[in-house]
Amino acid sequence: MKTLVIGSGGREHAIAQKLKQSKHVTHLDVIPGNDAMTAIATIHPEIAENDHEAILNFAKTNEIDWVIIGPEQPLTEGLTDLLSESEISVFGPNKAAAQIEGSKAFAKALMEKYQIPTADYREIDSKTEALKYVQDCELPIVLKKDGLAAGKGVIIAQTRQEALDAVDTLYPNENEKVVFETFLEGEEFSVMTFVNGSYAVPFETIAQDHKRAFDQDKGPNTGGMGAYCPVPHIGEDVLRQTNERIAQPIAHALEKEGYDYFGILYIGAILTKEGPKVIEFNARFGDPEAQVLLTRLESDLMEHILELKEKQPISQQWKQDAVVGVMLASKGYPAAYDKGSLVSGFETDLEHYFVSGLKRDANQSFVTSGGRVILAIGEGDSIEAAQKKAYERVTKIESDGLFYRKDIANKALKS
Repeated sequence: MKTLVIGSGGREHAIAQKLKQSKHVTHLDVIPGNDAMTAIATIHPEIAENDHEAILNFAKTNEIDWVIIGPEQPLTEGLTDLLSESEISVFGPNKAAAQIEGSKAFAKALMEKYQIPTADYREIDSKTEALKYVQDCELPIVLKKDGLAAGKGVIIAQTRQEALDAVDTLYPNENEKVVFETFLEGEEFSVMTFVNGSYAVPFETIAQDHKRAFDQDKGPNTGGMGAYCPVPHIGEDVLRQTNERIAQPIAHALEKEGYDYFGILYIGAILTKEGPKVIEFNARFGDPEAQVLLTRLESDLMEHILELKEKQPISQQWKQDAVVGVMLASKGYPAAYDKGSLVSGFETDLEHYFVSGLKRDANQSFVTSGGRVILAIGEGDSIEAAQKKAYERVTKIESDGLFYRKDIANKALKS
């Protein structure tokens, strides 16, 4: 089958690498892709991932059988709808169903209606009202921008002043929609779930992301500074509870409300004293969780997509090895950062690096082009061994423009 991946980041790099291994995939294209993907796919940097008409024309002209959409933006803007109208098979929910990620308020209302465990919340659509609310609300308080924010639209305010500052940040205008949530205590984890209507099949292993920019979970939220799997201190019983209380109910809720969901549903969960609760849903693979999970997945991803389409059993096979991924990001990220810093040292071992923000310059050298730049992957027979290997690969990268956390996966070692 001719398969097309949409996106240019590390998640799409990992998806493309995994699809390249499939017995079902005969040719692989990526739009727009990045310069590190050229060994595994034909990239098309001349087409933007938001140019839906150009993508449709490409898929038609090249007789593409399946399109796999990586990022959230094309999903929430309706690329699936456009391709499906031309009878092109798409792995990724349509625009209406992608609201589960595109609108925090939509997701919270759906969870409230179907009694899916999550934090108590209040939706406030004016800055004036928000400033009044944070004057005497319970602290800490979590503020979430309603729409997409590339993983950076969440602020946890520990003090009254931080809450006021957060309102200023998330309300650039008087009329904005922000969700205010009760802060949940517990340990966060990520579950990817194959969903086709009411048929939901979670991955049989979970991952843990590291959202904060700096060691010991300090600093601002980012799109993710590293991840690892499995998560040995969060047991099979928690995955079972997450499936029973969250994955299956949300799939049934979406179908009952008339939303045609086909794709991956990311469950960002937290293990509280009352059991697992939802922090957020994404309508696609998480990043960088996808990179570590797909590295650990031994079975055929494309075959699983075909099984999902037919609502057949999905027989997952996973490597025994643990996987740890460490993100190197541009200095300054997630705030302002410079581009154009030289990065080298990884080029001969691309199987163990997933690129998010690099491009070749006029001299064919790799230079930074984004905030999160490259994820170094380590595998081993334990989390400790995988972590050691990941950081060995981090040290092989040469650049003056990058920083990284030095404690990815430490939680698994302390438990």
